[in-house]
Amino acid sequence: MQRPTHSQVLRGKLDLFGRPLDAVLDRFWASPDVDRLFPRYLVQVHQMIRASVPLMETARRCAAARADDPVCAALVGYLDEHIEEERDHDLWVLEDLEVLGVPRSEALSRIPAPCVAALVGAQYYWIQHHHPVALLGYIASLEDRPASAAFLADLQARTGFPEAAFRTLRKHGQLDPGHREALDRFFDHLPLLRPHLTLIGLSLAHTASCLTECIENLL
Repeated sequence: MQRPTHSQVLRGKLDLFGRPLDAVLDRFWASPDVDRLFPRYLVQVHQMIRASVPLMETARRCAAARADDPVCAALVGYLDEHIEEERDHDLWVLEDLEVLGVPRSEALSRIPAPCVAALVGAQYYWIQHHHPVALLGYIASLEDRPASAAFLADLQARTGFPEAAFRTLRKHGQLDPGHREALDRFFDHLPLLRPHLTLIGLSLAHTASCLTECIENLL
């Protein structure tokens, strides 16, 4: 029997640990108050996305410092490319919020919930105090559920918000499937050992758990 690839293992874990998140997202998007909840959701999305590039830059620095580690050597090149792909996406969210009447200053002044801090903070710890490969579990989790065009069209109809308010979700719906495929290819070519796979699995499980808690808090 052929052994599963690294990416197949990764996707299997995402399916398993993402089930509670899928359930709470179904409740969230089905809420009759989704028009009231959506701006709050975007503020929380911004609080997460603004950490993406700094997190990857930290992981890149830590990976580059481990010159004798082949996994880290490969991570440097992957992160160089992904950093540029994700740059300024946090500004897109702020612009979407302005379309909804939420000033940039108000969005930036809101204190992130503990689940947001736990979501991001755990990655900094694993990256700096264990191994930067942990970030792959985080990236895979965040890019695993891109919004479809049909879903966004329905959401716009239900909320009555202008199309410009959904730019970030629409663009990520277009970009993330390609990012997933690139991550899978990269993942399958990494010389990963069991401890690496365990850490990545722990990272994605933690990410899914924190995301679930964050959506629960909005509800």
